[in-house]
Amino acid sequence: MADDDTTQRLLKYVRPRWRMLLAAVVFFLISSAVEPLVPALFKKLIDSGFKDGLKYPLWSVPLVVIGLFVIRGTFNFAGTYLMSSATSLIVLDLRRDLMRALVQADAKLFTMIGPGIAVGKVINDPQVASGSLGSSLITIIRDASTLMFLVAYLIYLNAQLTLIAFVSMPLLAVSVKLIRKRLSMVGEAQYHAQQKLIATVDDNARAWRVVRTFDAMDFELRRFDDDANHLRRMTMKQVATSALVTPITQVLAAIGVSIILTLAIWQASKGASTIGEFVSFITALLMTISPMRHLTDIYTPVAGSFIILKGAFELMNAPPEKDDGTGALPTCEGHIAFDKACIHYEGANMPALDQLTLNIKAGQTVALVGPSGAGKSTVVSALLRFVSPISGQITLDGIPIDTLKLASLRRHFAVVSQDIVLFEGSVAQNIAYASPAGVDRDKVERCLRAANLWDHVQTMPGGMDAAIGTNGSKLSGGQRQRLAIARALYRDAEIWIFDEATSALDSESEAVVQRSIEDLRGSKTLILIAHRLSTIRNADRIYVMSEGKVAEQGTHAELMAEGGIYAGMVKIQSAH
Repeated sequence: MADDDTTQRLLKYVRPRWRMLLAAVVFFLISSAVEPLVPALFKKLIDSGFKDGLKYPLWSVPLVVIGLFVIRGTFNFAGTYLMSSATSLIVLDLRRDLMRALVQADAKLFTMIGPGIAVGKVINDPQVASGSLGSSLITIIRDASTLMFLVAYLIYLNAQLTLIAFVSMPLLAVSVKLIRKRLSMVGEAQYHAQQKLIATVDDNARAWRVVRTFDAMDFELRRFDDDANHLRRMTMKQVATSALVTPITQVLAAIGVSIILTLAIWQASKGASTIGEFVSFITALLMTISPMRHLTDIYTPVAGSFIILKGAFELMNAPPEKDDGTGALPTCEGHIAFDKACIHYEGANMPALDQLTLNIKAGQTVALVGPSGAGKSTVVSALLRFVSPISGQITLDGIPIDTLKLASLRRHFAVVSQDIVLFEGSVAQNIAYASPAGVDRDKVERCLRAANLWDHVQTMPGGMDAAIGTNGSKLSGGQRQRLAIARALYRDAEIWIFDEATSALDSESEAVVQRSIEDLRGSKTLILIAHRLSTIRNADRIYVMSEGKVAEQGTHAELMAEGGIYAGMVKIQSAH
């Protein structure tokens, strides 16, 4: 049903809640202990009433019966509440650790799972699995203890008849074991089918513009229909297998019950037991059917829960981002150097950076240009240590960056790219994102003015406290880019990277970005990555990259005079 690793990891979350769980078990046991008192009461009432007459007031009978059910219900409620409370705390702990694993995971993880899958693993999986296990645990404790007390009472009444019930137990164990093996297999297939369907929906939620632009609605609906049908088939296989458990176990249990019932009637007909004993025995026997049925239905949710938890723990198994540097860099001048750095992505035929050597002085403005795949974005990833060189070295102010703590390294960088990512919240919260000192409203206003966004923010309901929508959906493309610049300005880093920051902007927004670059020139180290060469003409140094190397370098005038790759690129763009 569950592999040892999944079980052990789950127990790690269960152990801190053992007091609540133990109290819940005690309450359930008390509630279950009341159960046999009902048939015992029937025996007492019938025997005393039919033989010697009532020896106690008649009005006490309903009070005792009602009282028994009140006691049973009270302790059952208390047990259920405590069990659910413990389960909710386990879910909270799981979600915290899953979220921690997600935000600390190595960058490779995000090439393997999409946002939808990640959301499902962090939010839904712990709730579904723990909720199902909690309900199953309640059923196990409540119904197993009820069954135990009832069986003990049956043995007390007639041990021989009760023991006959166990003749069907070996057959029951063999049949359930075979069904469970099949259930585990189809349950895992059903889980993976569900993850695939989530990924399909996630694709359509994120890429709705692309879907509609390509008139791909029917294509996506067919893809969804295929995945949904596959999930349905796997679900029905699971349902069919699970549905076999109940009838098989009930038929086998009925064999034992029918034998006992027949013998009990035979004994009663021979006068071997009183009417009260007979009624009490039959009542208790029939009362065992409900808990037995509940216990036989429990395997499916438990097996499904462990399959879901196994998938969630796989996220926790994702290797964290390496942060083995120990050094700190409190202040930074902004001098960057690549010394024969080589970076090779897993599965790639060619290195992304091949013996790359760069020397970017503090306060210098440099541009990286070249065709797609030349290695420009890899330079940025390497500086931020999203990827690491397999040979060579990268230094910041003469210090190898792999010797620095990641937080100490990254605080000196501000990145503005074409792929703007904004967060749920207000304008001010996005600009002061993750600032340890909180939101400095005066500083937010200065950054908005510098990014030429203040006038627009003033027109928004709530001003800088206005919500921007999911990923800035209430803003235009240019406004989102300006907000990203304002966020970078608020960070006040020494090194700025503009990664294709103007590629998708109109002329007005591009002019704002250009003005920001000019305002920062000389005071910050600027790295400009651009296909649009008009934005980098004034750079102090232009590096033309090709196949992970520097093919040409110089100022705009020097490179144009050489008449090489850069000059050819400029002429092509000028022709358009």
